[in-house]
Amino acid sequence: MYYKFSGIAQKLIGAAPIEACHPQGLRPSVYSEAPAAIFSSPTKVVGDSSTAAEYRGKNRVPELQKLFQKVDGVPVHLKRGVPDRLLYRTTMALSLGGTIYCLIALYLATQPRNKK
Repeated sequence: MYYKFSGIAQKLIGAAPIEACHPQGLRPSVYSEAPAAIFSSPTKVVGDSSTAAEYRGKNRVPELQKLFQKVDGVPVHLKRGVPDRLLYRTTMALSLGGTIYCLIALYLATQPRNKK
């Protein structure tokens, strides 16, 4: 059996399957015609370079693929050298410092306060 919420009685009452699936009188809309497409025309005309700025830089993806796929025993997050090591060590130091700070705060929170 199907149920729906009655706004008058403020409780669940028995209902037909269609009323239970679409409560409060909400019915799926049936359109007589299809809605208009939002992007019915192209947003950019091919060959028209004045409408949008395009990136004209060098494609570095092949170089980076060679660098990151090279088998040299270095983890992928450290392959680019000194900047990666600096970021990694800074992140680890901040994580360790935050963990120590949280443990100290937890320890201080568990200690009873002195009443004066």
